[in-house]
Amino acid sequence: MDFLRISGLLPKRIAIDLGTANSLVFLVGQGIVLNEPTVVAITTDDSKVVAVGHEAKEMLGRTPINITASQPLKNGVIADYVITEAMLRYFVSKVIGSGRLIKPEVMLSVPAGVTDVEQRAVLDAAISAGARNAYIIPEPLAAAIGANIPIADASGNMIVNIGGGTTEVAVISLGGIVEMNSARVAGNRLDEAIMSYVRRKYNLIIGERTAERIKIEIGSAVPLEEELFIEINGRESITGMPQTIQISSREVTEAMRAPLQDMVNAVKRVLEMTPPELASDVIDRGMVLSGGTSQLRGIDKLFTQTTGIPAHRADEPLLCVVKGIATALENMEVFKKNLTKR
Repeated sequence: MDFLRISGLLPKRIAIDLGTANSLVFLVGQGIVLNEPTVVAITTDDSKVVAVGHEAKEMLGRTPINITASQPLKNGVIADYVITEAMLRYFVSKVIGSGRLIKPEVMLSVPAGVTDVEQRAVLDAAISAGARNAYIIPEPLAAAIGANIPIADASGNMIVNIGGGTTEVAVISLGGIVEMNSARVAGNRLDEAIMSYVRRKYNLIIGERTAERIKIEIGSAVPLEEELFIEINGRESITGMPQTIQISSREVTEAMRAPLQDMVNAVKRVLEMTPPELASDVIDRGMVLSGGTSQLRGIDKLFTQTTGIPAHRADEPLLCVVKGIATALENMEVFKKNLTKR
């Protein structure tokens, strides 16, 4: 390392928010350099990667029989190691170039409730993808750092990070997680609930991308004062013929009720376990919402109404985790007790 420092060839430091739905890459010294869907398209015969990110997501539900497009992470953890490694290799080479001699330092986040085996899988995938050293940090802690929550204070701060695969809830004090809960229900479960509702009520089969569009354009966690409508296309489940219907925001709210309640229950479980003094701090300060799914209309109101604690959406909620990882990567001595290294 001394030689590298003298020669000016210090390894680049890369922070990766490896999410179920989207992955973001932050290059220390430059900022966010990549924001791609966590989707990989491979050939079925020889498992060759043909597309990653935006290009692969465009292929979802539209691939020929010799190509499969899929999300290699499920509920925030690696479901397909080989494809995840290929995706990480793509991210690293795209950021620093494939011919660079000095391998980068890489830090990733993982859901707080993952097992040692799942942690090791993430670290091994990063090393195999070309990292010099690999580190992981608990996702809710990274989200809290990125949301500018004063986690070093001797007071309770609650972060609720709602991504594509998991809802991470944690109470943080003195730089560490005091109580936490990781519920494997988040944005993807909302999409599935919408798909199921449309099929049950209208006998219409729609895809994941259509369900996601419904959620983004008219979805709300609480009923809206002014109802919204959207036209969607799908396949009639009985006849198999294409059909167009109109669906309302009220129906979408009803469709998402069960998974949203699961998210609320995850918050309540953490509150029940939190020591009284810290719980009092949380009541005074409120909870901070981060993650892509925290951008759903009315979700802050839902948490406030169901828990009695004010819920505030963080600035740039989609970027909180990757910014927090980058901060921890730049200040590893400060956060070393919360890191796992490979």
